[in-house]
Amino acid sequence: MIVSDTSQPVDGLFEPFDVKSLHLRNRFAMAPMTRMCSPDGIPTRDVAEYYRRRAAGGVGLIITEGTYIPDPAAGPDTAVPRHYGEQSLAGWKAVVDAVHGEGGQIIPQLWHLGVSRGDEPELNPDVESVSPSGLGLDGTDAGRALTASDLDALRNAWVSAAVNAKATGFDGIELHGAHGYLLDQFLWERTNLRSDNYGGTLEARVRFPAEVVAAIREAVGPDLAIVYRYSQWKSSDFNARIAATPDELARVLTPLVRAGVDVLHPSTRRHWEPAFPELSGTDGEMGLAGWTKKITGLPTITVGSVGLDEVFTTSFTGRGDSNVTGIDRLLKQHDNGEFDLVALGRALLADSEWVRKLQEGRSDEHIAFRQEHRKTLT
Repeated sequence: MIVSDTSQPVDGLFEPFDVKSLHLRNRFAMAPMTRMCSPDGIPTRDVAEYYRRRAAGGVGLIITEGTYIPDPAAGPDTAVPRHYGEQSLAGWKAVVDAVHGEGGQIIPQLWHLGVSRGDEPELNPDVESVSPSGLGLDGTDAGRALTASDLDALRNAWVSAAVNAKATGFDGIELHGAHGYLLDQFLWERTNLRSDNYGGTLEARVRFPAEVVAAIREAVGPDLAIVYRYSQWKSSDFNARIAATPDELARVLTPLVRAGVDVLHPSTRRHWEPAFPELSGTDGEMGLAGWTKKITGLPTITVGSVGLDEVFTTSFTGRGDSNVTGIDRLLKQHDNGEFDLVALGRALLADSEWVRKLQEGRSDEHIAFRQEHRKTLT
């Protein structure tokens, strides 16, 4: 029996896990974290080594930082990796081989920022940013609204990135549909005021994300695992919700599941916070990952301040350090069947051997997160 620093067994987190093309040695994933260390969008040897160290440290599944799909308005930064182009894909192949060499598996997070790209991008500065309705996350005019032909091209761009991932040897893919980025902008009523088939009702707002999933599923076949990341909160509004009730959440998630999603990755800032605290009894205590699994029956990934005492947003403020904490609440949620995998973010930036130390009963050796950890690839 493996025990944590609080003497609770953690054996369940080290059981293998399988879904479609994913065959994981344990339940730990590396959360996607933007690093901007890929000049001209090309992952370097340092990037490959950075991911290799986490796999060597025991992580079962690496989810890469967001990587731009082949659309000129996908994102603003030239140092964010891309999922297209011969050189970028060769860089990713080196990353994949490095992770596989350590017994880990790896999926890319496919990313389009939409209007969150801003109006002064470094990458393709002459290309206007886009969104469902030409609105920023604050509801004011920003960028331009996507046309019907734009949507066709975007579907093809997502498919192209997914096909590239499969050809490069990745073990699956993750679609970034959270935090106020493009797919999430369709879901959120503040940023989607369209009057066509892609706006209005909740079912209409989820139509385009579901069509992207369906198109990818058709292109990559039935076996490649598709993970979909979503969130209630936005980068501009931590209290935002795309679903105010479990019923509304079901109306969002069900079309995505029918379209071909295999694993859902609800992003939260604190994994233990109740998703719908206004409900009574145990329902009011369940986290978003638990509700996601209860509604869909699919495997879920929980995430948010695992092993640390501060949320990730403090990394961008003067009080960005986070100290090590125990994982009692995480273990309780796992015992209750609320999630299948757990994603670690800043804890792994600070300590590439975090998982192995837990497995070996050395969690007292876990390293606290400090702001400098996000500034370099170590």
